[in-house]
Amino acid sequence: MSQFKAVTIRKDEAGVQSVGFATLADEDLMPGDVTVRVERSTVNYKDGLAVTGRAPVVRRFPMVPGVDGVGVVEESASDLYAVGDRVLINGWGIGETHCGAWAERARWKSEWLLPMPAGFTSDEAMAIGTAGYTAMLAVLALERHDIRPSSGPVLVTGASGGLGSIAVTLLADLGYHVVASTGRPEQADYLKELGAAEIIDRAELAAPGKALSRERWIGAIDAVGGQTLANVLSMIRYDGAVAACGNAGGLDLPATVAPFILRRITLYGIDSVYVPKAIRLVAWDRLDRDLDRAKLARATTRIPFASVIDAAREIVEGKVRGRLVVEIG
Repeated sequence: MSQFKAVTIRKDEAGVQSVGFATLADEDLMPGDVTVRVERSTVNYKDGLAVTGRAPVVRRFPMVPGVDGVGVVEESASDLYAVGDRVLINGWGIGETHCGAWAERARWKSEWLLPMPAGFTSDEAMAIGTAGYTAMLAVLALERHDIRPSSGPVLVTGASGGLGSIAVTLLADLGYHVVASTGRPEQADYLKELGAAEIIDRAELAAPGKALSRERWIGAIDAVGGQTLANVLSMIRYDGAVAACGNAGGLDLPATVAPFILRRITLYGIDSVYVPKAIRLVAWDRLDRDLDRAKLARATTRIPFASVIDAAREIVEGKVRGRLVVEIG
């Protein structure tokens, strides 16, 4: 029986949460038909919420967090994957209801897995992770709305975070005029290196505003939510669209119907957890084609497995720039 190291989140009888490293065995693995030796993971905002307990992300205890993983198949009872295949996983409730990727070994359902995209290394796939994959889903939503580079400027909120960094990079490389909103002015040069044409302070969008404000952008990718999203909606040009994919600023939306019925704007909700496999494959194919690898590397920091808990706490405190790749094994 193999033993392996994993991060576990537990709750005692009093409901007090604790997080730490533990040694687990194969009998601790959850049901699934593919067992994977995990090579790399990453740290997403959702992972930070799970570790800190600031939101009820984890719905089963004990839980291994980590909503993204890349690894090699060690055992398979599925016709889809054979021993030695390299696979990728995002979402499907791992790290929430099913043990995730912050472990040297994991067992998952084959229908949740994707073959490792041939165009990416393990580090690059996890530098993208849920954040970058969600950013691509948001870009696809704007394209479906027929927002093109010639249509006008596009805003990205939370731009110096993981999702925002890749959204800025993708949009800029596709030819859009990108306006990046950030609360960290010291990151302005970094965002311009990724392709942002303009930088605005997030304070411009943080305070309660008007139901309809001056039209500024034809589209937006919002990773913040809350009051920020409400203000963004009030500033979208006629027939524009917003792709909403984050809630770091809160779950409330103190907005009115005015932008929707007077400016004919559209709000797209972007889910990354339960997206069908066909759409996932399209998103990863577009990432392979459109994402600048040098910019991705500029936005990425590698950390050892031993540092992952501290990194999860830092991401919810707004101290992480870009993407983190966790070296599991």
